[in-house]
Amino acid sequence: YSQMGDINAAVARWVSDNGYVYDGPMFNIYHVSPHETSDPNEFVTEVCYPVKKKKKKQEHAAALLRRVLTWAIWQGKSSNCMTASAKLRLSEVKSMNEQILAVQRMQDYIDAHLEETITLAALSQVSLFSPWYSYRLFQRHTGLTVTEYVRRLRLSRSAMRLKHERCRVTDVAYELGFGSVDGYQRAFHRAFGCNPAEYARTKIPIPLFIPYGVKFRALRKEPMDMSNVQSVFVQLMHKPERKAVIKRGVKAEDYFAYCEEVGCDVWGILKSMDSLCGEPVCLWLPEAARKPGTSVYVQGVEVATDYAGVVPEGFDVIDLPKAEYLMFQGEPFCEEAYCDAITAVQRAADRYDTALIGYQWDDTNPRIQLEPRGERGYIELRAVRPLPAEQHV
Repeated sequence: YSQMGDINAAVARWVSDNGYVYDGPMFNIYHVSPHETSDPNEFVTEVCYPVKKKKKKQEHAAALLRRVLTWAIWQGKSSNCMTASAKLRLSEVKSMNEQILAVQRMQDYIDAHLEETITLAALSQVSLFSPWYSYRLFQRHTGLTVTEYVRRLRLSRSAMRLKHERCRVTDVAYELGFGSVDGYQRAFHRAFGCNPAEYARTKIPIPLFIPYGVKFRALRKEPMDMSNVQSVFVQLMHKPERKAVIKRGVKAEDYFAYCEEVGCDVWGILKSMDSLCGEPVCLWLPEAARKPGTSVYVQGVEVATDYAGVVPEGFDVIDLPKAEYLMFQGEPFCEEAYCDAITAVQRAADRYDTALIGYQWDDTNPRIQLEPRGERGYIELRAVRPLPAEQHV
């Protein structure tokens, strides 16, 4: 990635010299990631820059078509790598992006029609491909057949209803499209290791299915233009003494590295657990809370100091003291721009002068990240403590 500065400069010159302008944020496509190989010489990252031709007047709708200028950045030292990247055809990149968006449309359709009968014909209509090809695309990019994906999503949705809505097992089974209560109970037990009635009564942690959108998995966007950011809301808040049930990684310092180390299924287990703040959290742990050979970045749920519930296998419980935090919250954002939204808030927090309110940063408490959700904006909490009286501004 040491080549990125030179690549960005080269692209900027090309865009300017050839009469183009940027048409959206750059994004990365990870062809060979650390999840697939431990050899850095084999990493392959394709960096894409959406551009469009400068035009004084849009004379035809076709002029709105985006062109994508791509560079493949190979971490290996072989000169053959760059030769191969130069031969990468734009049509192949466009084809792959069209496939990803087609699968995303199918995922969105399934989520919106989960209580209805979902047919391959209906999915074909939203994907804009044939039923047979839609089926293959869906399995290729999600790792699941349509039937398995829908079944797992319905089971997880049913578990959340049983937990929060006091529904009858019979009602949940039929409303979510299961043909019989017996069939639903057997499927629930196979998926979660307990029957629905038992879960509704005990609310033990279970591995809920979290259907990550393929467009977010495939395109990890890099921040580029922060000029659209208008404001970040800052509030001082207090957190009481509590515990956290966490799943540690190995070396991870951020979300993507964490998922590559422990997988993304951890979030499903955490979503099934009750949390003091109403949702799971991501934490950057201080040195005192880390074990040797474990990650800075973890995921978990905050629980009461007297928590006596089930601790999932492979999870740890840590004590968190009472502390004061500055909560930084950005504006609502389009889901596709989540990386830009996160970066905007983190940059604002980095620049914030805590001395102006009589505080200083407190590195003895974890930094906290909530799930980035577009409708509420990105939220991050950073611990602070009062300045000594003689240091007040």
